[in-house]
Amino acid sequence: MKHLLEIHILQNFAPSNLNRDDTGSPKDAIFGGYRRGRISSQCLKRAIRMYFRESNLVDKQHLAERTKRLVKEIHDRLVAEGKDSDQAERAAIAAITSMGSQKQFKVTKNKWGEQITDYLVFLGQQEIACLTQIILDEWETFTAKRVSVSRELKDKLEKCLDGGRAVDVALFGRMLANLPEKNQDAACQVAHALSTHAVEREFDFYTAVDDLKPDDNAGADMIGTVEFNSACFYRYVALDLEKLRANLQDTELMLRGLEAFLRAMVKAKPSGKQNSFAAHNDPEYVLFTVRQEADPRNLANAFEKPVRPNREKSLTEASVERLEARWQKLSAAYGQDGAAWVLNLTDAQSQIGTPVGSLDELVQSAMKAVRANLGLEV
Repeated sequence: MKHLLEIHILQNFAPSNLNRDDTGSPKDAIFGGYRRGRISSQCLKRAIRMYFRESNLVDKQHLAERTKRLVKEIHDRLVAEGKDSDQAERAAIAAITSMGSQKQFKVTKNKWGEQITDYLVFLGQQEIACLTQIILDEWETFTAKRVSVSRELKDKLEKCLDGGRAVDVALFGRMLANLPEKNQDAACQVAHALSTHAVEREFDFYTAVDDLKPDDNAGADMIGTVEFNSACFYRYVALDLEKLRANLQDTELMLRGLEAFLRAMVKAKPSGKQNSFAAHNDPEYVLFTVRQEADPRNLANAFEKPVRPNREKSLTEASVERLEARWQKLSAAYGQDGAAWVLNLTDAQSQIGTPVGSLDELVQSAMKAVRANLGLEV
């Protein structure tokens, strides 16, 4: 990548079940011959997208919706413009299903009577607004008894699907299976988080008692088990800065979106089973790097041999030393060094990068380097 920003994070979570598989168990993987805790990249990306919204890091107009309920979203916007509800639904369905060479955006009713698309679509707010405006402009066409959409009008609808200058679409990309020419390649690659050490599966046996049952009726009224683990995770992201700028088609928006992403990447946490475990643990170690003409460098192999705690060092401290040692070896062997900044809250002494004392300082240091590398005014 010509302009590359990478993030390396070590984050120790208390007992939790942040990302479940189809059986309700915490996701895991075999790595280096040992079972590791795992959080999927999809889970991490969703947590980041939700953090954008909850923390108001990105204006709503520059965010996207991933949904099967596009008909309802457009319907509600049309009704807000004073249109009849039944006609609004009919018009929304007609517009959506007309896109694609073979009317491939199918809409069907689910068991609750909702009109839904066959698969999740990932559209920016501006794209949805554009589709809505075209329907308003061509109201008679889309509400006619027999809807006939011209090739010119189809082209107008499809032209709306340009990414919508949505930060999350630009970062994580999208695939529209029925309209592949409107796919967007991701600027950001997110690795699955893996524990730096081997994990054991643990089970919480729980009981629940009926508060209103008679006093002479002893015993539990509900029993079950919840699986959980506790792990220090290594997280990694590689971001192509030029691709992000190209996807958003706006340098200032790219910079605002990038700063929001850097903060969300550090602070966002998966929401799985948090009401039961409250594993709200911030990272103990964050390394940002900005490099030019460099290849991405995932440091997961630092933990191919599982880290083990001892009386002198915690898992996180031992993981910091492993990660930095791997960084130094790869740097000596392959070069391609750039600028690096480290926020290290552990007792392990950092040997790489420039130490910083806060997330604000970490983000601002990286943003200054990004502006310089892209030839922007600092």
